[in-house]
Amino acid sequence: MHMQPPTAGLDWDEDRGLILCSGDWTSTGLAAFNRRTLQALPPKRSQGWTLDASGMTRLDLTGARQLHRLQERLEARGEMVLLGAERPDQMDGLLAFTRQAVSERQPQPRAPGLLERIGRDTVGRLQQSGAFLSFIGEITLEALPRLLRPWTIRWKQLAAEIQKAGVQALPIIGLLAFLVGLVIAYQGGETLERYGANIFLVELISVTMLREMAPLLTAIVVAGRTGSSWAAQLGTMKITEEIDALRTLGISPYDMLILPRLMALIVVLPLLTIYADVLGIVGGMLVADLMFGLPTHEFINRLPEAIAASHLWVGIIKAPVFALIIVGIACFQGMRVQGSAESVGRATTVTVVQAIFLVIVADAVFSILFNLVGL
Repeated sequence: MHMQPPTAGLDWDEDRGLILCSGDWTSTGLAAFNRRTLQALPPKRSQGWTLDASGMTRLDLTGARQLHRLQERLEARGEMVLLGAERPDQMDGLLAFTRQAVSERQPQPRAPGLLERIGRDTVGRLQQSGAFLSFIGEITLEALPRLLRPWTIRWKQLAAEIQKAGVQALPIIGLLAFLVGLVIAYQGGETLERYGANIFLVELISVTMLREMAPLLTAIVVAGRTGSSWAAQLGTMKITEEIDALRTLGISPYDMLILPRLMALIVVLPLLTIYADVLGIVGGMLVADLMFGLPTHEFINRLPEAIAASHLWVGIIKAPVFALIIVGIACFQGMRVQGSAESVGRATTVTVVQAIFLVIVADAVFSILFNLVGL
């Protein structure tokens, strides 16, 4: 004959204010008990309740913990819970042990205050700045011997990075520069036309593109396209322990992975800037001819007068500095990835935001410096 396993029982007598516990209040008995019944609460009673355990046959620590939880929930409603006179001998000891264990729980960590958050953030920023300076030092130590002995440079890998960062970026940079030239000519031409000064569209378009828009636009596109890609690549290699494997083989990851990217972007970004200069001026020249009656041949004839050599050099000087910023941020964030794919995504996002922010800051600093020296 199949025997039913012993179970616990829970009921209440509202008239007498009794919570009736019966049966087997052990881990075995509670396992077969209806959990909804165990978690239910009796109706609210202002006089409180008395726990009647006279019908309880067995009790262990699991049962005592459930009784303590029931008692806590009722007391949280403002109802007193007393223990009945008839109860198992071990009940008092088990309940006391349970209360002590609950009271010794680790308290929930409190939310940090404003000053604590500021302090932690400041310390974190300082640590990150120190790590970045150390990173720059590592790159410098790896780069100097290569520059002194050019035949040791990884030319094949350098050419591959130039292909990816430069040649493959030509379409999007060319299109954006062309459109920006159109917009500058259209917006400025409307104002100049009112005063019959359409001829000065040449100065407006060429100076704006050469000094500001072309280098800034190129750097932002490269930061979003190439910088994020490099951060993700290095971060993935860090997670899959490929970088650790390179170190085990005696190969410096800075020499193998970072220097070719750094050299490639320093070479490529000035060339992309000149390319953006040309297409931006072409876009502006097209609008000047079609919408404001400035013929193309007049535009071209006036260009040598409008473009001073200093305007061209201002944009070209900015480009290598922007390249250093982009490579430094992208590779630093990629090498800091730890743990999971989520960390790779975070590093990619931080790379794009920080690189674009610092490029714009550097551009503002250049504008002030060039103004001070008369360029």
